[in-house]
Amino acid sequence: MLPTKQPLSRRIAIGAAVVGAAALLPASPAPATAASADSRQQEYAAAAAEFGVPESVLLGVSYLESRWDTNAGTPSTSGGYGPMHLTDVAGLATGPEHPEHGEDRRGDQARPARPAPGPAGPHLDRSADAPPGGQTLDAAVALTGVDEHLLRSQPAANIRGGAALLASYQKSLAAPTGPASDPAAWYGAVARYAGSDRADAAAAFADEVYRTIAEGASRTTDDGHRITLPGRPGLAPQRSWLDRLGLPGTPRPDGLECPRDISCEWIPAPYQAFGDGDYGNHDLSDRPARQKIEYIVIHDTEGSYDTTLRLVQDPTYVSWQYTLRSADGHIAQHVLGKDVAWHAGNWYVNAKAIGLEHEGFAAQGTWYTEAMYRTSAKLVRYLADRYDIPLDRDHIIGHDNVPGILPANVRGMHWDPGPYWDWSHYFDLLKAPFRGIGIPAAGLVTIDPDFATNRPAFTGCDTAGVPCPSRGSSSVILRSAPAADAPLVNDIALRPDGTPNTMHISDHGARASAGQTYALAGRQGDWTAIWYLGQKAWFHNPRSNPTAKWTVGLVATPKPGRATIPVYGRAYPEADAYPAGVPVQAVTPLQYTLAAGQRYAVGNILPSEYYRATTFDGSSPGDWTVIRGDLRYVQIQFGHRIMFVNADDVRLLPSPIGAPG
Repeated sequence: MLPTKQPLSRRIAIGAAVVGAAALLPASPAPATAASADSRQQEYAAAAAEFGVPESVLLGVSYLESRWDTNAGTPSTSGGYGPMHLTDVAGLATGPEHPEHGEDRRGDQARPARPAPGPAGPHLDRSADAPPGGQTLDAAVALTGVDEHLLRSQPAANIRGGAALLASYQKSLAAPTGPASDPAAWYGAVARYAGSDRADAAAAFADEVYRTIAEGASRTTDDGHRITLPGRPGLAPQRSWLDRLGLPGTPRPDGLECPRDISCEWIPAPYQAFGDGDYGNHDLSDRPARQKIEYIVIHDTEGSYDTTLRLVQDPTYVSWQYTLRSADGHIAQHVLGKDVAWHAGNWYVNAKAIGLEHEGFAAQGTWYTEAMYRTSAKLVRYLADRYDIPLDRDHIIGHDNVPGILPANVRGMHWDPGPYWDWSHYFDLLKAPFRGIGIPAAGLVTIDPDFATNRPAFTGCDTAGVPCPSRGSSSVILRSAPAADAPLVNDIALRPDGTPNTMHISDHGARASAGQTYALAGRQGDWTAIWYLGQKAWFHNPRSNPTAKWTVGLVATPKPGRATIPVYGRAYPEADAYPAGVPVQAVTPLQYTLAAGQRYAVGNILPSEYYRATTFDGSSPGDWTVIRGDLRYVQIQFGHRIMFVNADDVRLLPSPIGAPG
């Protein structure tokens, strides 16, 4: 097991007392050892018996597809429906565009802008490319005789469809069938259910299913059913059945930067000159020897996996390090960790980050598969260990947490992976769960709503002004007063007229997300206030069903005598640090200010750095060097996005126990 790294501010401020407090937290309950009489559990048992599938295999496959959730009959990011993820890509319609200003993915004024599609740009047609698994919904219709609408929307029918598919795959392999057959002999059918076009991807999916069967699982689904898969320690799957699928076994190339237990391939992003000084689609470097990697940025693709691969292989386009496929979690690496990809819209972040694109659609109200969550978490743990990156929300961030570099850029920054990415579950998989110290009114709060039951009423997923599907979310909504009917807070950069932000799916200006930590600004009844974008922002946090955890750490507040201090979107050096012949990059404040009396959670203390990379061959003065200054910056959780303040402008203090309330 890799060690879980903690943020610098937590290590400094919490110390032994907090470690002791964390040790007193209750352990996660062990999976139940016997199935309950829940009707959904009985539906799995009935489907297994009807189609001759071991119940543990059916439950294990379903868990890796959906964690047994129904997702209100809406599709996953790869067009899968229901607990068994029956795919219907042909039935998916292209969603609406969400017009906003385009983001320059490179985020460096020293080079021409390089915009790219995404949640804030042109919408890509997800139905252009079918996933490897194809139309499993059609096969389920043929096997069960059940109408496709019922297979998409009715859990019992969907489970029967999945069981029928598994049984048909097992029969096609001439493998043992029947509910009492050995689950270990179903490895080939399970691997085929992944829909993968590669032997290693199918095997990685099947291995995760069998790991789940061996360990067991128990949880309450998003529609309120308690499902239990009793563990079977020592179960050894018969992997030889995989050979009968006839899938190509592509050798893993040397130098691939992926853990060994996930399927990964090398599809390089091109480094190519175009003439007239232009080139793409990334920059060469020598990280971490040249510059420490601080961030892993989570994106979604806003297009199909195949479309995304075509884009990243275009030298005139932009780039990222990895793309992850929804259906089975397969990964393609495009840019080595040592080099700088163009993905986050902020050159300071790009130069110190690795970008992961997950097949998905932030705006469409779709959901992410468990297979993709799991391989992503394995990859991030591998990268975090390789590059010494703490596993916390100050360093593992969404594209929606990256700040704009200048005031004019803030409004156009992308907001993926969006409010439907399950950050809490993701960090559980990272083996770095969000924890508190259990002390009410500690100086900081870490947002952590129950994903399944936290269902903000977003609008505009499919049609402007129309409510989105009721779906679990990582986001809590921030209001200007402690009341459910109070206006939302204002993000002055998104709404310069000072009007409240909205519940539109793309309007993130009045949201805080799971794992983000904020300084406490007040408490009133069931409401908690945090300091957010220079104002008090209130969220519903009842004691009976809390949406945040109390914690402590460092906070930043203006030094005495300073009424306000500026806030920055990048941590660049002072002008005197630049060598002769290298243009100075301006240290320009954003629209926001941090006022005396306010406090913001500290995520890191960073050097001022600018990686100069403007030519294809490094021939420009200062190219392929990191310019460092005397300035130091403090990374703070200022709004939904991280931002930076000059360390000379602030005092860093331990967050007080018994803070305002």
